[in-house]
Amino acid sequence: MKPVKMLPVREQAAASLREAIITQEFKQGEVLTLESTARALGVSVTPVREAFQILARDGLIELSQNRAAVVLGMSAKNIREHYEIRAALEAEACRLACEKNSDLSVIEHCLKSSEKFLTEDKASQYSDLNQSFHYNIWLAAGNSRLVNILSELWNGLSVGLRTTRGQYTKKSHAEHLEIFSKLSAHDSEAAAMAMRLHILRSMEDMLTRY
Repeated sequence: MKPVKMLPVREQAAASLREAIITQEFKQGEVLTLESTARALGVSVTPVREAFQILARDGLIELSQNRAAVVLGMSAKNIREHYEIRAALEAEACRLACEKNSDLSVIEHCLKSSEKFLTEDKASQYSDLNQSFHYNIWLAAGNSRLVNILSELWNGLSVGLRTTRGQYTKKSHAEHLEIFSKLSAHDSEAAAMAMRLHILRSMEDMLTRY
C-alpha cells in the first residue's frame, strides 16, 4: 500500500488560514504576523510567508511592509466564486483520472481510514483524510498544473452553521464513497458530476455563515 499523500506545507498553511477567513474566525481588518501565525500553525516562518503570498493573490489578505498581513474578509459572492472554480477543476480531475485509468489504491485507502475514524466517532481526525482524498484524486488526474492550482484553492472542511462537525463528516464521507464508485467504474462523466455536486453542496453549507 502506498503512503497517503498530503498537501505540501505551504499549501496546508494557506488552507488553514483560508478556512479561518472563510469561517470568519479571522475578522476583516485583523492583523496577522508571520511569527505568531507560524507559532499557531506549528510550522516555520517560510511556509507561512509563502501562504501569505497565495492568499494575497486571492484577495483575502493585504500584505504590509512589517512582516504582517491584514485580513480583507469574504463575502457571499467571493464564496460562490471560490467554490464554483473548485467544482469545475475538481470535476475535471475526476474525468482525467478515469480517462487515464489511474491507480486508485491510495484513494481507496483514504476512504477505509475515514470509515474507521467515523465508526470510532473520531470526526475531528477526519479533516486530514478528507484533504488526502481530494489531493490524491488530483494526483490521479496526471496533470501537475491542475494539482498546483487546486492545492492553492484548498480550504479544509466546509462546515456550515446548520450541522455539527460530526454530521458534516458523515455526509461528506457518503459523498466520497459515491465519487469513488464512479471512479472505480471508470465512468468519467458520472464521476465528474458526483464531484461537482459534492463541492457545490459544500458551498451551500458554507454560505449559511453569510
